[in-house]
Amino acid sequence: MSPTPSGRLRGRRILITGAASGIGRGTAELFAAEGAALTLLDCNREGLAEVARETRGLSITADVTQEASVTRAVEQGAAAMGGIDGVVNAAGIVIHGSVLDVGVADWRLVLDVNLTGTYIVVRCCLPWLAKAPFATIVNIASGQGLLPNTPNMTAYAASKGGVVNLTRALAGELAPSIRVNSICPGMVDTPMIAGLERDVDRYALKRIADPMEIAQAILFLTSTESSFVTGAALAVDGGRTFH
Repeated sequence: MSPTPSGRLRGRRILITGAASGIGRGTAELFAAEGAALTLLDCNREGLAEVARETRGLSITADVTQEASVTRAVEQGAAAMGGIDGVVNAAGIVIHGSVLDVGVADWRLVLDVNLTGTYIVVRCCLPWLAKAPFATIVNIASGQGLLPNTPNMTAYAASKGGVVNLTRALAGELAPSIRVNSICPGMVDTPMIAGLERDVDRYALKRIADPMEIAQAILFLTSTESSFVTGAALAVDGGRTFH
């Protein structure tokens, strides 16, 4: 689905979390084709190693909920690449169930990975991003963070709504030197939706997304083509939020 690479990220040094599968993997593949040097983080060692081989990226197993783990990974990645110009926070989980079914432990886990994990990664990367010209951060939120209209996803919707507003707050705090934006996908064909009903009727385009379609939007927000965009919550959702 991706067009012929044009080298839009040549010379850029990008750290991607959640890179072993789904949107993170698609982003790593696209960014590598566009000339970026990559540091790839995930807790899935085997999947991450496969993506690293395909993209020539540096593979580092890390847990985004643990600051010490992220600090070590970021320092290793920055040393290998000579710095960090951009970050893509694609690590995320979902736990389905009603409020009565999803206990406090699961609630905390979803928020820890999706929201606190994003905050930890940004915080750890800031010393390097502050030194980089045209630095960027792209956080993967969700259409659920804009319009939580799918049943049994309360914890996920709350965490992704938090990512949207975390992004806006960071954009204000880190401007003008670092641009911070979020992507809000609808349903994407990734392992996260395995076993779920694919209700395409709620989408204007009557289908779900391919991960590479989301990666293309992330590429736009990471490239200089979006140089006047910060604090945005870009819905890449096939029309879900208005349909």
